[in-house]
Amino acid sequence: MNAELIDASKISLEGKVAIVTGAARMSGIGRSIALALAGAGADVALSGSGSKSSSWPEEEIKAGWRGLDSVADEIRAMGRRAEVFIADLRSSTAVDAMVADVVKRLGRVDILINNAAAPVGDDRGELVNITDEAWMRVIDVKLNGAFYASRAVAREFRKQGQGGRVVNISSIGGKRGAAKIGAYGVANAGLQALGASLARDMATEGVTVNSICVGATLTARIKGMQQEGYFQEFVETVPMKRAADPSEIANVAVFLCSPQASYITAQSINVDGGALYL
Repeated sequence: MNAELIDASKISLEGKVAIVTGAARMSGIGRSIALALAGAGADVALSGSGSKSSSWPEEEIKAGWRGLDSVADEIRAMGRRAEVFIADLRSSTAVDAMVADVVKRLGRVDILINNAAAPVGDDRGELVNITDEAWMRVIDVKLNGAFYASRAVAREFRKQGQGGRVVNISSIGGKRGAAKIGAYGVANAGLQALGASLARDMATEGVTVNSICVGATLTARIKGMQQEGYFQEFVETVPMKRAADPSEIANVAVFLCSPQASYITAQSINVDGGALYL
């Protein structure tokens, strides 16, 4: 087959509409991906839980950060459309309504970034001590929420008949069993399996589904580890001896959403500085 060579320096998502869940954090992967998608030409639907600002990281409160609204303003300043959607991803009804609203307000949906995750809490500890509530809080947001969103968006892809892209933001924690992060590891392993199954279900329809398995990344969560003195010990386990910037995750996500990545699907791709080789 003679294929036309594509200039990889000219990724364009012009005319595409993307949904990014968990996009409200100033130092978050979701925000970086949303901005990168907009930079490539996409309009962006920003989804978040609508948490109260009192629970936000201190750096955001000091900066006068406004969550999803601040991200939306940044995207509009780039000349792209941005809309804010508050939805409880633990509810399939709420997720279905959100996706329908995205289509109503932005005209279509072409890309889904499943990035949302529950905040670190009492799920971190030995499995024998984790409560039902702590376990379900992690699974409900990371795994069930991604399932509800993927299902709703995949149905729209089929209606539109023009293919689509799903990118799950997972973790290398889902590829290795690690002490004291059992719920987190299971949710991320399930997310990767969810992506691979959906990819195979829709492989002949122009839809690709992939997972990015992140390692140490400089988000608000990691910055909290810095303050507690664990950060350097954590980074020493990474061959590159540093954490990723969220933009390094965003770059891979944009590529996977592009025409250049049309033959990549059902993969779980490590972006982790060499921490894993599987």
